Amino acid sequence: MAKLKGIGLLTAVVMVAFAANSLLNRAALLDGGMGPSAFSLIRVGAGVFTLLILLALRDKTLPKPMALNLPTVAGLSAYMLGFSFAYVSMDAGLGALILFGGVQITMFAGALKAGERPPVNRWLGMFISLGGLAYLVWPSDEITLSASAFALMSLAALGWGAYSLIGRGVSDPLKATAWNFVYSLPVMALAWLALGTSEPVSQHGVLLAVASGAIASGMGYALWYSVLPNLGTTVAGLAQLSVPAIALALGAVFLGEGITLHALLAAGMILGGIAFGIARLR
Repeated sequence: MAKLKGIGLLTAVVMVAFAANSLLNRAALLDGGMGPSAFSLIRVGAGVFTLLILLALRDKTLPKPMALNLPTVAGLSAYMLGFSFAYVSMDAGLGALILFGGVQITMFAGALKAGERPPVNRWLGMFISLGGLAYLVWPSDEITLSASAFALMSLAALGWGAYSLIGRGVSDPLKATAWNFVYSLPVMALAWLALGTSEPVSQHGVLLAVASGAIASGMGYALWYSVLPNLGTTVAGLAQLSVPAIALALGAVFLGEGITLHALLAAGMILGGIAFGIARLR
């Protein structure tokens, strides 16, 4: 029971890191005067710096290179770039719906392919939570969504889902995350050289990107890899649906954003669906 509570607490910490990551990314792109490729490059670079230092301190020696895992690096890079570029021309709420809906589909499909058979309550919990997410973020005005933005966010969802699925078999989460970031850094640099050399870069935006990469991404993803082996694939997917609700709370606390009855009802549906999905039913 104590171990189960510990895993639950660590998972909650990871979800808070993911929510903070979303806020930092959005703030940098909208208010920080940063372009998406510049933000992604600084974000991953800060993650590399932080993770390699932590790895060296832990092992008391210079980090030894780890073999390239191409699918993992491809998934991480697709998520990083797709997420940032999609939000340039997409409403944050609609982006969250596409991202987390896509992650659910990817992870549930991965579970089925691996031979897992999620119980009925997990399927129902997923649909309840997705319904709450849709209710939370669905725009009140007419939806304007470009095909490119939808494709980019769908790519980000597929990349993150794949990254999480592969992470279930990692034996050293800190080392794996560090070298995934190292190998992803050249991809971010190429994207910046190809698309972002003329993008604006501000001191405020750089600070947000560093915070996102060093803390919310680097350490958050390492912690995610450490808890994934203890979570079922579908439970890990369900847990991530809590991120928009947590982001809502963080926005109220740190950004002074108001919380409406509509938002509270939606958050209740999301969290209730997650609780129902992971409950042990007789």
